[in-house]
Amino acid sequence: MVRKSYRITLLFALMILFFGCTKEIEEYNKPASYWYQKITESISLGNIEAADSYYSSLQGEHIGSPLLPEATLMLAIAHMEHEEYLLSEHFLNEYIKRYATLSQKEFAEYLKIKAKYMALPNPRRDQGLIDEAIAEAQHFKTNYPVSQYNYFVDTMLTNLYLAQAALNKAIADLYERVDKTRSSTYYRQKKAAEWINWEEVDLDTTPWYRAWFEGDGTASWYGFVIPNTRSVVSRNSIEDANQTQTTK
Repeated sequence: MVRKSYRITLLFALMILFFGCTKEIEEYNKPASYWYQKITESISLGNIEAADSYYSSLQGEHIGSPLLPEATLMLAIAHMEHEEYLLSEHFLNEYIKRYATLSQKEFAEYLKIKAKYMALPNPRRDQGLIDEAIAEAQHFKTNYPVSQYNYFVDTMLTNLYLAQAALNKAIADLYERVDKTRSSTYYRQKKAAEWINWEEVDLDTTPWYRAWFEGDGTASWYGFVIPNTRSVVSRNSIEDANQTQTTK
């Protein structure tokens, strides 16, 4: 009798657990306000993955809800706060394309520039992202010449110009170390920026634990093992005329 009672209790507990989990997983057909509340609660708890899931339900069940624009922007900002910049840009693009008014679009495009800027903790690693961020910042200033965000955009743009010039200098130094004279000259010319006083610029220093593998931007401990071949440096490098004639 005791064993039978134990089995019934265990079965009842398993049923509660099963149906409880099923209810949590299979939530659907809820009011827009329900999903919106779930999104805000998840963001406040730092569970951005759950907030994304609830947003999908809100968007899927209530495509015309007036709560969608605000939820979209909230998730864009939440992902930026959690350093998930690509996801932040995704939600900002969605917001601009589908919901934003003219004034709201200005703010969202400013946030897109900020997301790209903040995604560059080490500019040496992403030349393309620097170029994209500069292009978007210049485009923003053209479209919104009297924007209240222009001070912040100018600050980011100045730092991006400095990062771009410093990166070109590092690339030029690399080509010089492997005797690619024309390529080195090309990147030194790209670095030129008359308004920058390089004597007043403190270049970023590479931490010792990264410099051990990457070098400090001027040299690296493994430089002696790098063969002097075009394929190792860059397929798009500019060859010296003398080297081309020798090859022929």
